[in-house]
Amino acid sequence: MPRESPASFLLQIVQPAVLGLIDGSVSTLAPLLSTVLLTGVPFDAFRVGAATAVGAGISMAMSEALSDDGKITGRGSAWKRGLVVGAMTTIGGLGHTLPFLIPELHTALIVAGVVIACELAAIAVIRHKFFKTNLWASIAQVFPSFTNIAQYWWQKPLTFCHL
Repeated sequence: MPRESPASFLLQIVQPAVLGLIDGSVSTLAPLLSTVLLTGVPFDAFRVGAATAVGAGISMAMSEALSDDGKITGRGSAWKRGLVVGAMTTIGGLGHTLPFLIPELHTALIVAGVVIACELAAIAVIRHKFFKTNLWASIAQVFPSFTNIAQYWWQKPLTFCHL
């Protein structure tokens, strides 16, 4: 089997993988944090986060797999891209959902915050390595949006947990 070109690898594997990681991180944050902050029960957040991650993964996989056949765009097999983006969306959502298996709320939130920081760092490094984005520019683009979300929710836990 012939080896695929670097451009094909970027279009068919890396770009869908980064898209999935970003989508998985974004699409699960609001339901996950809302649940834990409204109920104060980390395991409730885990269940909601896991369901959201799997649902987002299926949605992204189907969207990509049914978008085009890749012949005109040169992006390769739509089903291959769908599998990659769906799996990475699920992984991106589950990464910061797993800490909510920790029964103590404050500890779960801290561990989830560390995992989110690691996810964002991974996205920035992948963008730098494969898309030749300046590392500091990539960090500056990736981190602030999530930092604003986390900062907002971090200030609200006691308010929401005691409704």
